[in-house]
Amino acid sequence: MPSKESWSGRKTNRAAVHKSKQEGRQQDLLIAALGMKLGSQKSSVTIWQPLKLFAYSQLTSLVRRATLKENEQIPKYEKVHNFKVHTFRGPHWCEYCANFMWGLIAQGVKCADCGLNVHKQCSKMVPNDCKPDLKHVKKVYSCDLTTLVKAHITKRPMVVDMCIREIESRGLNSEGLYRVSGFSDLIEDVKMAFDRDGEKADISVNMYEDINIITGALKLYFRDLPIPLITYDAYPKFIESAKIMDPDEQLETLHEALKLLPPAHCETLRYLMAHLKRVTLHEKENLMNAENLGIVFGPTLMRSPELDAMAALNDIRYQRLVVELLIKNEDILF
Repeated sequence: MPSKESWSGRKTNRAAVHKSKQEGRQQDLLIAALGMKLGSQKSSVTIWQPLKLFAYSQLTSLVRRATLKENEQIPKYEKVHNFKVHTFRGPHWCEYCANFMWGLIAQGVKCADCGLNVHKQCSKMVPNDCKPDLKHVKKVYSCDLTTLVKAHITKRPMVVDMCIREIESRGLNSEGLYRVSGFSDLIEDVKMAFDRDGEKADISVNMYEDINIITGALKLYFRDLPIPLITYDAYPKFIESAKIMDPDEQLETLHEALKLLPPAHCETLRYLMAHLKRVTLHEKENLMNAENLGIVFGPTLMRSPELDAMAALNDIRYQRLVVELLIKNEDILF
């Protein structure tokens, strides 16, 4: 007579077989529902493998889209107030200490970007939380880059985004792109359109057929910045990197130089270099490689803080090399 343990083992085996058959039937039903032919265990594995890969790819795609969406969120750039001595009409109170502003003239200072009114001595203690208002920030060109993006609540200056989109949609194969100059009067028209209409400015092919007008407007925006895209503070470190002969050390120094840029400047530079990298991929048609683009954009993005004209002239070759290195190593540096 079989022992109690033997009966228990058989019962467990039957349950396992039943479960296996049930899972097999579910698998067969799913395969049949998908319109696949049933077959041997080997063919079943062959069928299931692509399904698993498809599911994994869909999940990966969802994660990637979520990450991109998160990356596109507008960052909170820090900005100092742009205080200027101001004479207030009528009684005024300091918005920092809440005390009365005494005097008949020049009672305090006012932020030209957000309109904050404070005592001159209080302005030294106000945190860097300026939130520029469009009623105060009335220009696009010649406006501080961080001020512009905060006023328009964008990640980068809309001029850069709009011009690059237009150039990439219809101009990547244009011979001498960025090297050939557009008609200066029409470039000024684009500038005035941005100053007047902001992101509603029309720079389409219907308005400006010559793509060199759009490239000229983009270069003019960078030249007109009161603080260059590669700031005066970071300039010496960038020039230092261009003088280094060892490639690894050169990239390391360049990476350190990028950390010195304000976040809005660094993000705009990253976006521009990615665009210029795409321009070089069409070199056979547009004849513009990284070296040629470096010659064009070096003096456009960098201005020497030195007043010595000879020193600034000597830096031009290093400015070109900095931009060339940024384009070639865009995927590593940013």
